[in-house]
Parts: sequence; C-alpha cells; structure tokens
Amino acid sequence: MNYVIIGNGTAAVGVIEGIRVVDKTGPITVISTEPYPVYGRPLISYLLYGKTSEDKMLHYRPEGFYENNGVTALLGKTVSRIDPAGKTVALESGETVPYDRLCVCTGSRPFVPPMDGLELVENQTSFMTLDDAKRLDRMLGVKNDKRVLILGAGLIGLKCAEGIYQRVKELTVVDLAPRILPNVLTEEPAAIIQRHIEGKGVKFLLKDSVEQFFPYGARLKSGKTVDFDVLVVAVGVRPNISLAEDAGCEINRGILIDDHAQTTVPGIYAAGDCTVSHDISANTDRILAILPGAYLQGEAAGMNMAGGDRAFTKAIPMNASGFMGLHMITAGCYEGEQYLEQDSERYKLLVTRDNRLVGYIMIGDVDRAGIYTSLIREQTPLDSIDFELIREKPQLMAFSRAERAKKLGGVHA
Repeated sequence: MNYVIIGNGTAAVGVIEGIRVVDKTGPITVISTEPYPVYGRPLISYLLYGKTSEDKMLHYRPEGFYENNGVTALLGKTVSRIDPAGKTVALESGETVPYDRLCVCTGSRPFVPPMDGLELVENQTSFMTLDDAKRLDRMLGVKNDKRVLILGAGLIGLKCAEGIYQRVKELTVVDLAPRILPNVLTEEPAAIIQRHIEGKGVKFLLKDSVEQFFPYGARLKSGKTVDFDVLVVAVGVRPNISLAEDAGCEINRGILIDDHAQTTVPGIYAAGDCTVSHDISANTDRILAILPGAYLQGEAAGMNMAGGDRAFTKAIPMNASGFMGLHMITAGCYEGEQYLEQDSERYKLLVTRDNRLVGYIMIGDVDRAGIYTSLIREQTPLDSIDFELIREKPQLMAFSRAERAKKLGGVHA
C-alpha cells in the first residue's frame, strides 16, 4: 500500500503513527508547502518571547522521525491538484506522486477581510506559522521601540500579544466583538483574562473595527485613530479545502468525513482543521481546530487507510492556554445547568445537561482539568460517579475502582 499525506502538521503526525500501527512497511510520502520538518505550531509565541528556540520547535517529534517511520518528506513542495481517477497528486513543480490511499491534512489559513488601505501597510504579517513568527521578529528588531497593532482578540491574536508584549513600546488589540476570546469564553471569564492582560500594558479597543489603513496608522469606525509601526492581522482562519473540493469531496465549510475520517471520494481521507467534526458536547457538526483532536482524528485516519478499523467519535472543542502567567482550560459547550466557583485567584464553571458534564471553564487553578475533559469525552453518566466530590476538586477517587483502573491504564488504585 502506497500512502500520501498532504500537509505536515499535528494531524499528519497522527496519520503517520496510525498507519504504522497497522502497516509497518508501506511507503509514506508527506508533501508540505512549508520547508520545515513537523514543528510545534502553538510554540511560535514562545519563540518570540524567548521561552523556546527554533531548534527545539523543530524537534516536535524525535530526531529521525521521518526516517524511522519510512517517510519520504517532500518539504517546500506545493500540491496543485488531486486526480482521484488516476490516484495521483500533481505538484506545482511538475512532479506527480502516485497513491493508493491519500489523506488531506491541509489545515487552515489566515482570513484577511477586505480593508481599505491595507495594501499600504508595509510592515504587516499574520501569525500562524514559523515563518510568520520569524517575519514578525525581524519587524520588531531589538530596540523595543515599536508600536504594534493586532487585529483580532481571539486565541491567535492574544498568543501573539503574549509573545511580544515585553518587546514593544505600545501594543493595541482591536476586535469587533464585545469581549476577548468570543468563540472560547463567556463574558465573565473573558473579562478576568482581559483585566490580567491589560495589567501587562496591553490596550484593548473592542466593539470596533478598522475603517481605513494608512502606511503607519488606522482610523477606526468609532472615529479613534491608532498609530503603529507593525500590524498583525489575526482576524480568523479558514480551512484549506480547495484541493479536496476540486477532487470531488463533499464540502460544507470544511471537508465532510465519516467517523473513520473517510471523505465522500473513495481512497481519500481527511483530518485536522480542514474537516468538519461532530461535536459530541453540543451534538452538532462543526469545524474544531483543536490540536489533540487533530492528532486523534489523524491517527484514526491512518489506521483505517492501512486496513484497520478505528472510529473517532469523541470530538469536543477544547483549549488550554496561558496568557502572561494566567492559565486557562476550556472544553465542551456551555448550554445547560451551571455550577460556578470563583474567588480572587480562580474561576471554575461546570456545565451539566441530561446527567452528563458537557462543558467547563477553568482559569487560574487548572490542576487535573483532564478529568473533567475525560468525563465529557466519555459521556460518563454523573450518577455513576461521586459528582459532588469531583465538582469540588477533580480527583480519581470519585470513580469506581474499575473506572480508576481504566483511566490509569490498567493499574488498580
């Protein structure tokens, strides 16, 4: 069996390792527009902050990962077309790569809406890739004298702010939404994190947007003006679906797949941010650009491509982030009965519905939050555990002995 993977992120790593669970020898080819071996993409803010190095980022998997898994990595190569009839992938270089099974792991790209005068801004970048981080690093220089405007108060924009706030003279974040992290948090926890970030010198202009850009400034729709030396556009992302769509795969904002990661075209699979997943916490289909989910979905795709049988049916939205020393973990959805604990140092919201935990938000003390995540993913009936105990503090003692053994990998406790 000859395997080809388009893309080289976390989902692709899952595909490679999933294939090798079933097929130890079949040749695998990875094709990636980026010239780098697989790297820890969420670490780009820490690269700018100085908490990590490019070398460490490029060892997201152990040295020799491709060689040890029999992978031919075509890095710095771009796929122009998939031919499902001929089972080939055409590259912009003119090369053709044959496949028996193909997995599309093309991820997402920055969304840049039309904005008057944006083309006048020379020092601008998005913030999704290692090259974006290196470009921003060059723009900032070493003098800490730059004024930076970030468009977007979502996860990407705020992680960028975290990476550079100590390296700039002024940092302003503009977003049309009425709160930061609008797709992740409700109003109260968003306000907690906003106050913390503002305490580090970052200025937020919310419920506002850019009306017009100038080479080193922007006029907002509110009439305010923001002067800047560097612009970061982090408004949002869009899944990269064009290759799959042109190959005949069914699309609905993202690539449609079944629970075995198979697209509607035989022999073509897909995984990661470019796909539509079924969110079991909200019982709805949506794009879930979540790192752990991308790996698990990719792993299932790889095993199934190689003839195995692995369903991925536990997708949920989840985010684990730190913002300038303040930690946050969220998972699931927030529609249901709410239980709230809050003091000056922590915030914890648990949401239940139909005898299940369906979501949570934890800020500050996030210790053992993975137990809550497991309850959501496994859809554990709350009357089968001591939920009163676990509600106060996530702990394995709330589970039966058999369940504890299962979560500890078979070790009884």
